[in-house]
Amino acid sequence: MESTESLMGFQEYWRIVQRRWFPASVVFGFIILLTIAGIFLQKPIYEAEGKLSFKKTSLTSSLTGLGKEIGELEKVGEQSNPLTTEMEIIRSGPLLQKTIDELNLKDAKGKKIKINELLKNLTIAPIRGADLLTVTYKNQNPKLAAKVVNTLISFYIEKNQTYLRAETVAARQFIENQLPIAEKKVRQMETELRDFKEKNRVAILQEEARVAIANIGNLERQISDTKSQLANVTAQSQAFQEQLQMTPQQGMALTALSQSPAVQEAMKEYQLVERQLDVERTRFQESSTLIATLKSKKSALKALLDAQIKNVLGNKTELPQGSLQLGEMKPKIIEEFINVENQRQGLESQLFPLSKTLTEYKVRLNNLPRLEKEQRELESNLQVSQSIYESLLKKRQEISIAENQNVGNARIVQPAIIPDEAVASRKALFLVTGVLFGSLLAIGTALLLESQDRSIKTAEEARELFDFTLLGLIPSYKKAEKNKGNFFRPKLASRDIEVSPVEVIVRDMPYTAIGAAYRMLQANLRFLSSDKEIKVIVVSSSLPQEGKSTVVANLAVTVAQLGRKVLLIDADMHCPVQHQIWELSNQEGLSNIIVGQAEAKTAIKSVLDNLDVLPCGVIPPNPMALLDSQKISLLIDQFSANYDFVIIDTPALNIAADALILGKKTDGLLLVARPKVLDSGSVAFAKDILKKSHQQVLGLVVNGVIPQNEPHSHYYFANESDKSARSLSKN
Repeated sequence: MESTESLMGFQEYWRIVQRRWFPASVVFGFIILLTIAGIFLQKPIYEAEGKLSFKKTSLTSSLTGLGKEIGELEKVGEQSNPLTTEMEIIRSGPLLQKTIDELNLKDAKGKKIKINELLKNLTIAPIRGADLLTVTYKNQNPKLAAKVVNTLISFYIEKNQTYLRAETVAARQFIENQLPIAEKKVRQMETELRDFKEKNRVAILQEEARVAIANIGNLERQISDTKSQLANVTAQSQAFQEQLQMTPQQGMALTALSQSPAVQEAMKEYQLVERQLDVERTRFQESSTLIATLKSKKSALKALLDAQIKNVLGNKTELPQGSLQLGEMKPKIIEEFINVENQRQGLESQLFPLSKTLTEYKVRLNNLPRLEKEQRELESNLQVSQSIYESLLKKRQEISIAENQNVGNARIVQPAIIPDEAVASRKALFLVTGVLFGSLLAIGTALLLESQDRSIKTAEEARELFDFTLLGLIPSYKKAEKNKGNFFRPKLASRDIEVSPVEVIVRDMPYTAIGAAYRMLQANLRFLSSDKEIKVIVVSSSLPQEGKSTVVANLAVTVAQLGRKVLLIDADMHCPVQHQIWELSNQEGLSNIIVGQAEAKTAIKSVLDNLDVLPCGVIPPNPMALLDSQKISLLIDQFSANYDFVIIDTPALNIAADALILGKKTDGLLLVARPKVLDSGSVAFAKDILKKSHQQVLGLVVNGVIPQNEPHSHYYFANESDKSARSLSKN
């Protein structure tokens, strides 16, 4: 499966190269000419080589054991390579510029060369399996090549030694700067330890822990007794609440109301009016004046009562239902309830300070281990600070000795010598490289031009883009002539790639591949629908010059040859061609019949057995108005009744809406598409306008197909020179 897909992909690329052969050949030839010119213009090149060796640590570090990190070759990142780093240092701009200035390197024009020009002939590479680097330089002058290498590596060695010496000096300066800081740190840690002991009384931590434990025990006993008493009192309070069905706050509020004369007086008057209202309701109706007066008086007394209660209690206490009838309450029980509640609140107030004191003792006791830990940390920090200070003093003495002994970790293993022979000729490799590069560039040029070309190349591509039923494939009658003018894009011509408008192939040469293709098309049309016979169709295309008129003429002849009576109508009132194909006069035609200037029987001409043609007639100023009239609908019905098959030639969809108008009046629309004329933008436009107008699209006919250009070998047409259609099949 994969091999088949790869082969199909290769064939597609090969067809692209074939279509763009001329620009690809120009690019390839240009690259080959440049390659050949470069080979003949080459001058002998000499290459000088020097070698550098590297050690992982510097000589000073290995002898004194001091500062092994100074000058050590080690990785910084996980994927870094120390030798690669040194290679980039040798290639660095300052070293190269210094070499250019030292040797006064100049180009052919006598100007000092740039760094990039020096880098073109400079090669620095590691030797596999060894800590060595090779430095090579190519030049037409062998002495100069050796001088460049030796000068560059000498400058590098000097820079390496200077860099490592600077590292040692920087280390000494760093230590000298850190010594006062370390000494200050020691003094600071001593002060912190002393202050800690004074602030937290660390000297009596054990005694404090013993006293705290004893006090915690006493407090826990007191808290336990208080909680027991509180539980007893709380139980009594809850019993009173259940008995009285009120909260302590409500009990206190009722006591206050019972002691208020104003509230009791208002309550009595309210109850009196309420009883009087109940009595009068038994005697009078609700609508009576007396009942209304009592209701009003009751509302006024209710408002007065609420105001008196609000004055005594405010808005914070909500009384239970019916609680104002104090005569029903038990004042002594309420008084006992209030006393129990006061006792409960007193016990709660005693419990809080006891719990707070207990918490403070526990926090202090829990902090004692932390204080011990902090003391140990302060003592440990003091020891570390003292150790660092002593180590810095020792390192300062050692690094002062090592400062004057640093010699770097790189040395010259082999200086460059003047080469006697030029570098071996690489003309063959240069030529092969040129051929490969030219081929790739030529293919890239073809692909680039292909990507910029939006035209449809194959019938398969047209079928996929339109997504309509494929009813016919009409092979190309002759190959396109060679392009003239623009060599970088296939010429989207018209008449040179389609059948001549005055030549009907099916009529003149019926036994060809084209004739077989049209017979296949008419068969597919005839059996397209099993429910309704298709008698009247409209033929159009997305663009002009796709050969729709030629398809109409040949399809009409094909159907007529099978014995069916056919009428071909030229409804292209923008650019009619059917009268030219059939060599008829266009003085009378469809437009004349619609406006009543001619009769159908005189305008219709017989051109072959069973085939009549109705030309366009005089081109009107507004063809759409004629084609959208009731007259054309009547004519279509008349022609459908008189003929077995009616085919209407209409303008392209991007020119006018004539095909859309006629398509709604017939059995459907047949769309013609031609590769290399049609483009993807026109396909999108045609599909959109057909969808919006709700057309009945019968299918797609691809005209001008070249079987050799099709990607998947769906098509095979016999050689036209054989004068017989041997086969028209699909895989």
